[in-house]
Amino acid sequence: MAAEPPLDRAVADFLSELARTASGATVDAYRRDLAAYMDWREQQSLSAPEDDLITTKELRRFLASERSRGLAARSLKRRRAALSRFCGHLVNSGQLAYNPVGLSQGPKAPNDLPRPVDVDLLARFLDTPHDGSVLSVRDQAMLELLYSSGLRLAELSALDLGDVHGASVRVVGKGNKPRQVPVGSRARAAIEQWLTLRGSLAADGERAMFVGQHGKRLGHRAIQARLVTQARRRGLPEHLHPHRLRHSFASHLLESSQDLRAVQELLGHANLSTTQVYTRLDWQHLSESYDRAHPRARRRPASTAPDPDDPDLVGETPC
Repeated sequence: MAAEPPLDRAVADFLSELARTASGATVDAYRRDLAAYMDWREQQSLSAPEDDLITTKELRRFLASERSRGLAARSLKRRRAALSRFCGHLVNSGQLAYNPVGLSQGPKAPNDLPRPVDVDLLARFLDTPHDGSVLSVRDQAMLELLYSSGLRLAELSALDLGDVHGASVRVVGKGNKPRQVPVGSRARAAIEQWLTLRGSLAADGERAMFVGQHGKRLGHRAIQARLVTQARRRGLPEHLHPHRLRHSFASHLLESSQDLRAVQELLGHANLSTTQVYTRLDWQHLSESYDRAHPRARRRPASTAPDPDDPDLVGETPC
């Protein structure tokens, strides 16, 4: 039996290590991106042992090939990020001297964050009566919970009955990181109504909070389709999907509270910069918050000359 090629073995080891800390969806995404690269290598006859090391030239050729076949900038960026993390693994394990991805230029992803739904329009939509069917009651609970708590689509789909505790819900986000998120009164009422009817759909022993007509856990595509259906039935003149409700949750909460750290925690973001971009927080908002809060941000009186020994004036070149 032929020995497994070193790079194939390295990919398998990397994915196995990643699975210890990352969610199944994250591992699958990395597996797909790395499989695309390995398939390209095979097509280019780069699978010989002497070619097993990854080079910057190789990566540039691969990304150029993906771009030429029409892959979107965001998908190209994801491909490059997956390869960068994989190469970092090879560096840490001594199989590469350096990460070649750092020497390749990545594609610029478009700024296509979803536009939040107008707060009044969204309120009218959620308050519009539905037909009262079991499916519509379930859909209302999902809509209210998505907007109330800013859940990701995968987090909503993965919810079990024991995850909702009155005014809070426990979810497991990216990187298998659990967090507790508040649940608003409207969402709680909608969930309670759904739970009185859930038994008419759920299969015996099914733990999922939201189930479909066959009694099993509702999948991602089914949830997306039901949101589109409810938006159409209630006359919402907007395309509605789970991520847009999450974005609306973050934007509306930030507009009211101006508490970026709290929104970061609620969204489950590891980095504050992710929350800032996600909510379209602009520089004007940041500068106004700074002027209000920072003790040394206030303008000095005109009669007061600046002190040349003031440490705030030393090295004032922007970094």
